Amino acid sequence: MTPVVFVHGFLGGSQQWQRQAEDLSDFDVIALDLPGYGKNARLDALDSIAGYADWALNELTARGIKQFHLIGHSMGGMVVQEMVARAPGRIARLVLYGTGALGVLPGRFETIGTSKRRARADGPQATARRIAASWFLEREKDAAYEDCAVIAEQCSLQSILTGLDAMEGWNGAERLADIEIKTLVIWGDRDRTYPWSQTEQLWQSIPDANLAVIPESAHATHLEKPGLFNRVLIDFCAD
Repeated sequence: MTPVVFVHGFLGGSQQWQRQAEDLSDFDVIALDLPGYGKNARLDALDSIAGYADWALNELTARGIKQFHLIGHSMGGMVVQEMVARAPGRIARLVLYGTGALGVLPGRFETIGTSKRRARADGPQATARRIAASWFLEREKDAAYEDCAVIAEQCSLQSILTGLDAMEGWNGAERLADIEIKTLVIWGDRDRTYPWSQTEQLWQSIPDANLAVIPESAHATHLEKPGLFNRVLIDFCAD
């Protein structure tokens, strides 16, 4: 069975994918921790999306993973688009989840510039908890919020600011039509980070793209509606 590789988003980490690892038990699941995040929070964050893509491909090569299904969430969705541009032959199927082709994040709950200013003023832990709350429809009341906030709190101020810079400087829109891999676009219909316009752009611009909209969920659909999310994912990867 082809391995499934998960790439987390901004302030995320591999531990966010535990429910997916459990439900995708027939697959070899590999959840990465990007430099500066999660279990790799001690490492310096990288200053470009392309840098994260190179790091991820090298990490998978070091683990002996040659071909794989690839899932990217939020900032991780930008990273996997860069991975496709660099090594399309290694990726069997592509899932772009809660993400888009523009790093400036038009329609986000706040601008990237605002996030930078508030991070400097409030500190990394308060910033991590505040942003993590925006991922859930029920904000801090969601059962999965606290675990996500704890993962996010591991990020330093350097990781937060560098990650925001990396996103702000990235644009993958011109390469969407070049993606020849069968792709699934997943979006929570109440996402506060990525509006429908970004999702529609992916769906309409990638030649072989399908769309799954998960109702009554925000940016952390895989945690808010894990059963439905996982069924859609398994169906796509096992086809």
